Amino acid sequence: MKNKLKVAIIGCGRIFTMHSSSIEVLKKEGLVELVAVCDIKKERADACAKEYNCKAYYSYQELFENEKLDAVHVCIPHYMHPVVSKYALSHGVNVLCEKPMAINYNDGVECVDIAKKNNLVYSIIFQIRFNDSVKFVKQRLDDGKLGKVLSARSILTWERPDSYYGESDWKGTWDKEGGGVVIDQAIHSIDIVNWLVNSKPKTIYSSIANRNHKIIEVEDSAEGLIKYENGTLYAFYCMNNYAVNEPIEIMLQCEKGKVILTYENAYIYYSDGTKESIVANADEDKKFYGEDVVDYWGFAHLKQIKNFYGAVLGTEELLISGEEALKIQKIICSIYESGKLGKEIEL
Repeated sequence: MKNKLKVAIIGCGRIFTMHSSSIEVLKKEGLVELVAVCDIKKERADACAKEYNCKAYYSYQELFENEKLDAVHVCIPHYMHPVVSKYALSHGVNVLCEKPMAINYNDGVECVDIAKKNNLVYSIIFQIRFNDSVKFVKQRLDDGKLGKVLSARSILTWERPDSYYGESDWKGTWDKEGGGVVIDQAIHSIDIVNWLVNSKPKTIYSSIANRNHKIIEVEDSAEGLIKYENGTLYAFYCMNNYAVNEPIEIMLQCEKGKVILTYENAYIYYSDGTKESIVANADEDKKFYGEDVVDYWGFAHLKQIKNFYGAVLGTEELLISGEEALKIQKIICSIYESGKLGKEIEL
């Protein structure tokens, strides 16, 4: 078993720091060494390489030719996720990719197949599953204390003005981002609800629209209903035309109680009048994980990255596999299919 992993980060944009700062914490535990960063924008790659005292590359092909890597973090535009993931997996390198795994379903399937064929670890970032609040609710559902989820709802109202999209050369496009508020923002809350319901989706009926943005092709608003094989109904609403990023609202009506969940806090009200709750303590988390880790609805990037490394080293079970990520990929793609067709579709 290897004692220390040699890793690289491909993509030095907005999400880079979530991965680099986590690696710095885990470096202190002797788990990993960041040997290189890569970005097609030379100035970004050079700046990040200088900050983390590693090599800079401007082509992912050149990176794999010159470095003997154990794992790579894929933090680039959505449409490139499967391209680089498949390339890395084909070259014997384990992959941790930011969400989504792709902008269509078949590319995700291909990545999973290549990873399985080459006996490699392939995981997608859905870090909110690692938050204590979400794990707490999952435990109460799994142990039967809440019973089955009868119905669920999620509401996301965030701010993403045209200026946000204007700073990017790929966001707000169908061919590069793959969508808007659903695939980029609401994908986390939809994934959480789907994970908690723990049943196979049967049908999806959604609507999508661009109601306010002038410079994007994709939706800034979406709503829909997902019906599950076990009878659960899940209604979702998301839009990025709000003035601020309000906390996500997730509610579950269960056989034995009700759940009110944000990404960080959870409140359970049981039918017998008892209550349970868990509230995040960001100061304590930051003290434990280190000052350099960014608070991004908690510090769960670090938790998932550590789990990924453990899976690569053979010391932990991988909690979010490529196969697991395909479940939410199928749902997101089906939301768009239904929204474009204007009718209910079967999964």
